[in-house]
Amino acid sequence: MTASPPDLVEVFKALANPVRLQVLSWLRDPERHFPEIGPDGAGVCVSHIQAKTGLAQSTVSAYMAALERAGLVRSTRIGKWTHYRRDEERIAAFVAVLGHSL
Repeated sequence: MTASPPDLVEVFKALANPVRLQVLSWLRDPERHFPEIGPDGAGVCVSHIQAKTGLAQSTVSAYMAALERAGLVRSTRIGKWTHYRRDEERIAAFVAVLGHSL
């Protein structure tokens, strides 16, 4: 499945926050930055992201929702926990669109 072109404005809004940008960077190499990865490649549990940022759970959830709306991460629900991982295909599409747009 090919990723749809990203909405550049939505992506830039998501990346404008330094904490969201840092989380996206951490998710690039999750094994290095987080103690546990979710089962079957589900990603990093939001509670681990929250602990690493030191921010309130509600703030981290809002940040992750912004990254997901922009198409930069995907979420998987496992029980009561949400796990996040980068959407590399959409990130590559963003980079390509950006290269052609500017």
